[in-house]
Amino acid sequence: MNEHFTRPMRFGEVLDQTFRLSKNNFSTFLLIMLILIGPTILLEALILLLTGTGFFRDMASGGSFLEQYYNTILDVAYEPTTIGEDIGSIIMGLASIVLYPMAQAAIILVIDAIRRQEEFAVGSAIKRAFSRFWPILGSSLLMGVIVIGMFFVAIIVISIFTAIGIVFNPITGIAMGVVLFLAIGGVIAYFLTRWGLYLPAVVFEHCAPGLGRSWSLTRRNFWRTFGLFVVLGLIIVVISSVFELLFFSFLGTSVVYNILLSIVNLITTMFFAVGYAIIYFDLKLRNDGDDLIDMMENYENPKN
Repeated sequence: MNEHFTRPMRFGEVLDQTFRLSKNNFSTFLLIMLILIGPTILLEALILLLTGTGFFRDMASGGSFLEQYYNTILDVAYEPTTIGEDIGSIIMGLASIVLYPMAQAAIILVIDAIRRQEEFAVGSAIKRAFSRFWPILGSSLLMGVIVIGMFFVAIIVISIFTAIGIVFNPITGIAMGVVLFLAIGGVIAYFLTRWGLYLPAVVFEHCAPGLGRSWSLTRRNFWRTFGLFVVLGLIIVVISSVFELLFFSFLGTSVVYNILLSIVNLITTMFFAVGYAIIYFDLKLRNDGDDLIDMMENYENPKN
């Protein structure tokens, strides 16, 4: 057992391990993402190219760089999307539903091998992930439906009560909307955090859809888990936003822009998957005492 996984980690240690493992195994994790998601990125790029999107630079006309930049933003905001963009969005959407969970599962399996100090290969990790394809897909679809349903109900409830409040008093209505937004947002965050570790539970414990197991793992660890998810999410948002702004400034909405942005998204998804796995194994250790189990197994069956 890797010494970093033999005891419960503090908040900062989880983040430190996430950065360390992401750095030390960057090529392995990125290769997993490229094998599974890379073909869809290339297909999306080909469709954009064939439907008229500029390859290297696709900016709106203007007399200066700033004017071109501003006009491009207006085009993106107000002009209807092209057929290529629509098809590309559908492809990436399907990839997100089907392939991203598989890539995350493969990365989690590699983290488990590192944790156990076992040899691993990219191909075997992907193969093991696909051996749980239907449970992972079904659980991910269920989680997606739950998330969409939560936000749909939240929007309806907030809109109705805010509108009713505005009829009687605009200030009261707006205040009611803000309070409801915060309250319902907190409830959604609570349930998504408690159910958020369903994927590794499905992969390792064969308990699809894994929501109950995730709920059990996060018992007495909600705030810590929620905080880690928030920090990892903020890191990803900041990195993605910086690169998106940088690429957009020089490349516009070109094919190269879409490829580079997709690669950045692969890397940030990879980073989150590493942190996600570490959170799961840490909570599993806290709840199940995995270190004691492994020590007993190693004592009974010592490795040469």
